[in-house]
Amino acid sequence: MELSYRELAQKCDVDHSNISKIEKGEVDLRISTIQELAKGLEVHPQELFNFKIDEKS
Repeated sequence: MELSYRELAQKCDVDHSNISKIEKGEVDLRISTIQELAKGLEVHPQELFNFKIDEKS
């Protein structure tokens, strides 16, 4: 699913400028924000944390 920041913001209760900051790791997330993003993406919140971490970085 490819969405712009504005499209994702329209699907959930998160400002589009914050979505960019979230993606870049520039802001701390609240559980409520994670829930809103998951709802907008139509996924379980746990899926937002299903990624590999490069331990060398």
